[in-house]
Amino acid sequence: MSWKAIRAARAFPNTAPWRRAARALGAAVAAVALAGAAQAAGSVGTSLPADFPVIEDASLQKPVIGFGAAGPAVRTPVIFLHGNNDVPYAAGTCSPTNGKMQLLAQHLADSGWSPGELWALGYQGDQCDLAADNTRRARIAHSHQANVPDLRRFVAAVLAYTGARQVDIVGHSMGATLAREWMRQDDAYKLVRRLVAIDGPNHGIINCSGDPANYYQLPAYGGFTPASDLCQEVGSPNTPFLQRLNGPGGSRETAGPTQVLVIRNADTSFVYFAAQDGFFTPVPSIDIYGQAVDFSRSAALKGARQVDLTGQGAYDPVLGTAHLGILASPETWARTVEFLAKR
Repeated sequence: MSWKAIRAARAFPNTAPWRRAARALGAAVAAVALAGAAQAAGSVGTSLPADFPVIEDASLQKPVIGFGAAGPAVRTPVIFLHGNNDVPYAAGTCSPTNGKMQLLAQHLADSGWSPGELWALGYQGDQCDLAADNTRRARIAHSHQANVPDLRRFVAAVLAYTGARQVDIVGHSMGATLAREWMRQDDAYKLVRRLVAIDGPNHGIINCSGDPANYYQLPAYGGFTPASDLCQEVGSPNTPFLQRLNGPGGSRETAGPTQVLVIRNADTSFVYFAAQDGFFTPVPSIDIYGQAVDFSRSAALKGARQVDLTGQGAYDPVLGTAHLGILASPETWARTVEFLAKR
């Protein structure tokens, strides 16, 4: 019986075919375990399975992009969420120097995860729409508000498709806060076993400063003005969005039973530190309300396990930035594997 047929048979668990399929699947699981978790399971692709539900991007009105594969999910499925203005993979997109989430997923595949356990959601499409208007980088379609519905439907589809009860999530930058906001809105903490939050804007970003010296406000740099939709969410640790997300005194930063690992830059990062970071020059550390704010610990989360890294700009060969480099870092990959592999 095919894996697709096994999934379909789950709707009728008392039938004989399902019992035979379950026994066959149990044998397959045992075989995988005996083969050893360190053996590479395959290659991570650049598409979703043909029989995976078609999910329409709520902002772009076309099917979401991402990757995943058919096959048994012995481990907890992992969902990868890229950051703002990024993509889940580079091939065939308008963001060819990004898409490093696929590299991290491939590292998990090389560490024993099967392709059927590795999934990614491209919640902002292929980024080709930015060619017409670069300020979309900070507008509504790139906000958490607009993209939580995409993640909600994607998680439900992955759970149904794999038959798993929970998922793990690995989020970089906005991907980390997007996961947290969906979990908060839906009280979905029981659905997420573990969350790896890589350099996420949990307490705001420096790019939204209203100071005239902040060049990120310019259309050529994305239009990150204090009034833009994304900056209204993360332009200060005191925005209504982050106040709801984190709770009074940070009481909801690690809510529910979900185990959380934070991997953050501790020396520089162009979205948090008022210091030169690769290609980018410093901007004033001012929030959208005109207040001086130290964003350097924005990626931290109260109650989470935390790994502080330095020198991560070496892993971003294009811009030399730590914020992008940390996603391609061997240490980030190793810590992610270690955290997710624990039983």
